[in-house]
Amino acid sequence: AAGCSSWVYRINIPQGNFLEQSDVDKLRVNMTREQVIYVLGRPIAEDAFDKSTWRYVYSFNKGRANEQFKSLVLNFENEKLVTVSGDYEQPENFTTPLEQ
Repeated sequence: AAGCSSWVYRINIPQGNFLEQSDVDKLRVNMTREQVIYVLGRPIAEDAFDKSTWRYVYSFNKGRANEQFKSLVLNFENEKLVTVSGDYEQPENFTTPLEQ
C-alpha cells in the first residue's frame, strides 16, 4: 500500500502572465503597444487572427487546491489601447490619457 498514500506532495504550478492590480492600474487609454509592454510585459499568447486584442492569462495550481485563473483582455484601435476588461478592476484613471 506504499504507492497509495494520500500524502503525495503536489507542487505549486504558476503559468502565464502574473499581474498585480497595481500594474493594471498604470494602464491609460491611447497607450501604444510599446507602452503597454513596458508596464505589463508581453502577453503570453497573441491571437493570430485578431491582432487588435491582447490577452494576458494567468493560472496557478496550488498543490491540491482548486486552480486559480485570471485574465486581462486589452483591445487596441489604430495601435492605441481603447478598452480593458477581464478579472481585474478597471483602472480608476484609465480614461485620462498619459499626456494630460
